[in-house]
Amino acid sequence: MLPASPTDGYPPLPHPPTLVSRCPGCGAVLAVSPGLEARHAGASPACTRLFDVTVRGLRDEAPSDLRAAALLELAVAAYDAQHTTDAGPVPRLRAALGEGARRPVRPDAPTAWRTTIADVAADLDVVDLPALLRAWAQAVSADWSGEGA
Repeated sequence: MLPASPTDGYPPLPHPPTLVSRCPGCGAVLAVSPGLEARHAGASPACTRLFDVTVRGLRDEAPSDLRAAALLELAVAAYDAQHTTDAGPVPRLRAALGEGARRPVRPDAPTAWRTTIADVAADLDVVDLPALLRAWAQAVSADWSGEGA
């Protein structure tokens, strides 16, 4: 008796591998999407796209909602601080967090981050965006100080 199809009785064929890349800024490993342009120095096109999608609602609400505008400012500051090679954006991040100059600042960017925009996006279905963005921004600030390193 012949099998009904050539794959009957055999494990399914693997799917073609998805191409991934590591963001040079935050280290997040994301699927490569053909056609995306690099729009943020220090970030992969996929990482920038994920950030844009994650904060799209805040961008829409920011012109008429002061809370959304402040949260968007915090998110942009965290993203900028995580996708740079120098500490230039860190004071803006710390000002948005209300930290001021209380923490020291490393002379160069951390080599590993405890949280990235990919982590924020992955948890959106169980935690609300404001809490995720604040936690991410606080982690980026702590990483720049070398705390817990």
